[in-house]
Amino acid sequence: MKAKNCLIFGGSGQIGRNLIRKLTKNNYKVTVVTRNIHQKSYIIKTQANAGYIDIAEANIFDEKKIRELFSKADICINLIGILFEQKKGNTFDNIHSIFPSLLAKLSKEYNLKHFIHLSALGINDALDSDYAKSKLEGENKVLKNFPLATILRPSIVYSVDDNFTTNFMTLLNRLPIFPLYYEGKTKFAPIHCSDLTDTIHYIISNNVYSKIIECVGPEEINFKELLEKLLNLIGKKRLLIPLPLPVANFSARFFEIMPKPLLTRDQLRLLKYNNIASGKYKTNSDIGIPSLRYFDQEVKKYCYMWREGGQFSTEKYNSENDLDIKAN
Repeated sequence: MKAKNCLIFGGSGQIGRNLIRKLTKNNYKVTVVTRNIHQKSYIIKTQANAGYIDIAEANIFDEKKIRELFSKADICINLIGILFEQKKGNTFDNIHSIFPSLLAKLSKEYNLKHFIHLSALGINDALDSDYAKSKLEGENKVLKNFPLATILRPSIVYSVDDNFTTNFMTLLNRLPIFPLYYEGKTKFAPIHCSDLTDTIHYIISNNVYSKIIECVGPEEINFKELLEKLLNLIGKKRLLIPLPLPVANFSARFFEIMPKPLLTRDQLRLLKYNNIASGKYKTNSDIGIPSLRYFDQEVKKYCYMWREGGQFSTEKYNSENDLDIKAN
């Protein structure tokens, strides 16, 4: 049986790397598109055996170059997204709306078997967020240009390679006080990266054509509970203090000056809205691939990097006497 060729945009991120490993182990060939082959190829090449992975360097808006790649593809997967805008065309509209629309158009033109587009959960409600509006507009254009497309809306995606739990544990490790936005009541359904890539593989291998699928983990956790879980895992105690909205807005405006801001005003607006299944669309559980990995259990596997003693703080290096002391 000839291996299907998956064309992946955004393959160097945490989801992309995990997905490449998942697909190639299951006899799929992948072509990964990157804007800078010298920076990213060493990361991408190590994710699969030789012969199963090709790397192509292209500007994502170079339609002529991208067309060549589509002519050899069976499936297209778009994982590209940004959390904040930068100069030189790196805007929400370009990345979340115009680019996915181009991919959907080419998927239809070249008669691809599937186009999977990664969007975000909770964007229907967050109409005051530029990020959410661009994601929603991108979804509409994708379905208009390629009605057989499958759009995945994940909640927060976490793993050892993320920029979410790892950044929070770094901040909680260093700061004696940590702010709670909107009193920490915003709900999330964090999904482990492996559960999300399992879902993508299932959709491809079982020819699932469901327009929008919400991808959620097995539990709902509010922001305050999430921080408390991380603090417990790294063995720290910190003051979690609700931050008034005007102060939060001022701090976000200050952070926006940084090249990689910790928080923007647009992200602050997003935090008003719950990031859980809406009940309006099918979830990954509904299509037959429920999430199996729980937040505490998975983060525990890599949180030792933020604990005192590092790897020597794990149970592997603890004596029975140490464990008895902790229990008491």
